[in-house]
Amino acid sequence: MLESAPLLKKSSSSHKNLSLCQRLLYSIGHVLNDLTASMWFSYLIIYFHQVKQFDNTLAGYLMMIGQISDALFTPFVGIESDRSQGILKIGKRKTWHLIGTVCVACSFPFIFNKCITCDHTKDIYQFIYYAPFVIIFQFGWASTQISHLSLIPDLTAKEDERVELNGTRYAFTVLSNLTVFGLFALLFYLNTEGGIGNSNMLSPVDNNKFRDLVFIVVSLGVVVSFLFQIGVKEGVKTLSHVEADEAISKSLKTCSSMSSSTGESCQTIEISMLRKSLMSWKDWLKEKQFYQVAVMYMCTRLFVNVSQIYLPLYVTETLQMSKVNVAIMPLVVFVSGLFTSLVMKPVNRAIGRKATYFIGQLCGIGACVWIYFLKESSKQYCYGVAVLLGIGGSTMLVTSLAMTSDLIGQNTESGAFVYGAMSFTDKLSNGIAVVLIQQNHPCTNCCPMCNQYFKTVLTFVPGGVVLLTIVVLITLLPTKIGTKKKGMLAVLDNH
Repeated sequence: MLESAPLLKKSSSSHKNLSLCQRLLYSIGHVLNDLTASMWFSYLIIYFHQVKQFDNTLAGYLMMIGQISDALFTPFVGIESDRSQGILKIGKRKTWHLIGTVCVACSFPFIFNKCITCDHTKDIYQFIYYAPFVIIFQFGWASTQISHLSLIPDLTAKEDERVELNGTRYAFTVLSNLTVFGLFALLFYLNTEGGIGNSNMLSPVDNNKFRDLVFIVVSLGVVVSFLFQIGVKEGVKTLSHVEADEAISKSLKTCSSMSSSTGESCQTIEISMLRKSLMSWKDWLKEKQFYQVAVMYMCTRLFVNVSQIYLPLYVTETLQMSKVNVAIMPLVVFVSGLFTSLVMKPVNRAIGRKATYFIGQLCGIGACVWIYFLKESSKQYCYGVAVLLGIGGSTMLVTSLAMTSDLIGQNTESGAFVYGAMSFTDKLSNGIAVVLIQQNHPCTNCCPMCNQYFKTVLTFVPGGVVLLTIVVLITLLPTKIGTKKKGMLAVLDNH
């Protein structure tokens, strides 16, 4: 084996069990992103629609700019995160996490506050004011998300631990959402300006509630991100392609010198297999499963995000429920999601990824059908819809993330690119979907057509993407997720 052994020992630490402290500290590393994403998806459209009284199309374009910016930034961050060295010896993943945290903290509060110099000007001028803050926020969000996800394959090679990290990570995502919705409901009761239950619509007088909420969640998220930075250690060193080539060259030189001095043949099968099994971003584009898992993840995020964006509008404009339900109804969704995420590890272990995902699909379809038949006279049953949305979304999201980790497997040298590509499809599709929904909004002021519009949206958009995931899941049934053509060729070439 000669000098090839150290090359393969670099990842041996990945087989050690992670401590409880490390698992918890890792899980809170995405909390700032989760808190701000909760506000972004749940309240951006309704804030600009009912509080800022923006044009529907401009509000949609503002979200689309954010989603497309995020989609463009994620592959860039993924590639740079894989090949960068990091700063201050904190590790390359945590370096990008720190950059993202600073960008999010410095930009997001401006989005949910009045325009400093243009609050009473035309919508287009305010749009120009908000757009740069949205772009900076999305760059920071992408940097934090990709670096945090990429730590999972780096921290452990065990499938059970990866599922557990995804599960606890999602549990804190749910807790973050619960925090946002709980705080928002509390702000409604503490600040009764504009009333609590006497109106089903938000208005400009509710602006202060959004202002207070954004400052609280950003402050909380920054504190938690600091704990993640000082507590989590990037203990597993993954090889970039440049580092691997240098190590391989060194091994070959040592092997050659020993062969010439001893007259023995040098065994370099491990070196040859390592070189052939390393995955670059170009190699991933040749893998069929890469596209199958990407579609699964994209549709899952579409289901979760579209239902999260339009549920507050559905309960206030279609079902005519009190405006405090813009906080309470999403709260029900995420409580259901929290309890579901806690059982994902044993369920995945018992019946497998694909069967678990199918259970989530059934719950998602059930929620969409229920929304279609739900009427204003039976609006109290909306809580049942919220429970199904929470169970379905949580099950599909945790399992699709676990599928992505399975796809990466031992190829952590390009793991950030894979997560970046998945996120690219997610953000781009969400941005396009929201713009199309906003552009097809029937009117500016509420009318009977407007009231039923969000019922149609929540029925056919999330329901349609779940049907698409069923088709993709069927194509994945004959194969094991994580089987790669390049890895198989590397083994065959050396036998």
